[in-house]
Amino acid sequence: MAYAWIIPIAVVAILGLSGYLVYRYVIFDILANNTVNNTLKRYNIKKTQFEIVKEFNENKGEKLSDSEINRLAKHYRRNEPDQFLSMYDNLRDDQHT
Repeated sequence: MAYAWIIPIAVVAILGLSGYLVYRYVIFDILANNTVNNTLKRYNIKKTQFEIVKEFNENKGEKLSDSEINRLAKHYRRNEPDQFLSMYDNLRDDQHT
C-alpha cells in the first residue's frame, strides 16, 4: 500500500529535479547567450563575446587561456551581461587615445 504513494512521489521528484537542472544549466545559458548577442547586435558591435573578453584582458596585461576566457564569458553572460558593453566601451576608448 505504501508503494502506491512512494513510487509516484519519487518519480515526480526525479522529474522535477531533472527539469530544474536542465533549465538551470542548459536553457538559462541559451537564453542568456541569445540576449547578450542581441544586445551586441542592437548596438552594432561586430565582435563576439569571446573576442571582447580576450581583448579586454589583454589590454589589462593578463594573458588567459581559451578555457579561462570561455569561463569568464559564461560568467559574465549569466551574471553580469552588461559587462560586455562596458568592456567594449573600454576597448573603444583605449583605441581612440
